Amino acid sequence: MLDQSTNRPVLPPEIARRRTFAIISHPDAGKTTLTEKFLLYGGAIQMAGQVRAKGESRRTRSDYMKMEQERGISVSASAMSFDFGNYRFNLVDTPGHSDFSEDTYRTLTAVDAAVMVIDGAKGIESQTQKLFEVCRLRDLPILTFCNKMDRESRDTFEIIDEIQENLAIDVTPASWPIGVGRDFIGCYDLLRDRLELMDRADRNKVAESVSINGLDDPKLAEHVPADLLEKLREDVEMVRELMPSMDAKALLEGTLTPIWFGSAINSFGVKELMDGIANYGPEPQPQPATPRPMMPEEKKVAGFVFKVQANMDAKHRDRVAFVRLASGHFKRGMKLTHVRSKKVMSISNPVLFLAADRELAEEAWAGDIIGIPNHGQLRIGDTLTEGEALRVTGIPSFAPELLQTVRAGDPMKAKHLEKALMQFAEEGAAKVFKPMIGSGFIVGVVGALQFEVLASRIEQEYNLPVRFEASQFTSARWVAGPKEAVDKFVNENKGHMATDNDGDSVYLTRLQWDIDRVVRDYPDVKLTATKEMML
Repeated sequence: MLDQSTNRPVLPPEIARRRTFAIISHPDAGKTTLTEKFLLYGGAIQMAGQVRAKGESRRTRSDYMKMEQERGISVSASAMSFDFGNYRFNLVDTPGHSDFSEDTYRTLTAVDAAVMVIDGAKGIESQTQKLFEVCRLRDLPILTFCNKMDRESRDTFEIIDEIQENLAIDVTPASWPIGVGRDFIGCYDLLRDRLELMDRADRNKVAESVSINGLDDPKLAEHVPADLLEKLREDVEMVRELMPSMDAKALLEGTLTPIWFGSAINSFGVKELMDGIANYGPEPQPQPATPRPMMPEEKKVAGFVFKVQANMDAKHRDRVAFVRLASGHFKRGMKLTHVRSKKVMSISNPVLFLAADRELAEEAWAGDIIGIPNHGQLRIGDTLTEGEALRVTGIPSFAPELLQTVRAGDPMKAKHLEKALMQFAEEGAAKVFKPMIGSGFIVGVVGALQFEVLASRIEQEYNLPVRFEASQFTSARWVAGPKEAVDKFVNENKGHMATDNDGDSVYLTRLQWDIDRVVRDYPDVKLTATKEMML
């Protein structure tokens, strides 16, 4: 049977009920708090831990690294699966800090939609804009949550205008705030004509809903002060005349975003957003691959690795590959072909995640994210299939913007340092370059905070103090072109040459002049700032 709107076969019910999405935002917009509330409503946790709370209650479930818990920021993308009503949510929490944007970019290749969280006082911020551009490149549907409405925030129309202008996307309000800051009492649900009232006393309590028969219902006056009610009626009249109404097709095409207003810390507006994801969010979508896309309705299992995380369990030197299943019905113990090496792997201990907690996955369906513990066989960009040689495309690797040399505090432990660096390179946490001339390694990252994270993790996970020092090089470019031209180039530029952890040639530069010289003197050689992680 075909789905008339897309001419694609109707998905099996188990796959159709999956919603796989990421949460994106600027740091401090409330993304981790919102994630916690999702888990609370999904019944996955009993009490949400706030990032800035005290003592035990500040142990948020999605931030499990020691540094994340100390600083109150998310450093690595974590995946969580839980049920919400009849739906299965696979939520990927991403780092909001721009220094970890590469992890976020890769994560967005593994989801079907994104929830954009913005701060009601600050509106669209720089990192939100960057992440939105990535979603745009992938035509990802976006649902928006305007957070912190219980604090002083900007005019609602102003926020919507800013989203429309900066991000060039149509906006349709799914709810409308009543009051602002201290006077904020709740929202009017425009999709269901209901009044949602916020309870400030109990932050973990679901908001109270009052059934209303339109904005003229006299019952409204019992719950909303007269001045706020008059403004609400005026605002909603303007919204219904001037703004597009909810259009599920436009949302799925990425040209329209519905916006909900609320306060994640007060558990307000979160359930309505979750209902929106369930009702309007996309089912698992086809994944781009060569020689053909992977279709979720196919019977045969296929999936790809979009993230590798080492040492999630400090007691075991484990390495877990996060795999997005793109098609089929996976069962524990299945034998899948590792397309890059052409070897067959028996997947005997796959796990489902609840942040750092995990449980054995007896089965999983297209759209789910499972973890496969392994000892370095699986890398980012790898594809696993039931035999067909499909290779996922479009997972990017970016040239680092900062380079430093790294030295072990104890020179006798150079081998240990090499092992640690290779592990982080496979995770995608950093680029590691081995210069052709001289000893040691050069580490490249996108943002300065990553050096701190690496030093902290190497010390904690390997008991190996290290120091990062300035490098003479400022950027790195991958070298591509005909083999003879590349070999000649490498031989004549040994002082600038290195290899990355895949063994690919990398040209290290000091100045823009170095790049200009290569373009002028070696027309057959191409220097690139991105490498597609397709192996």
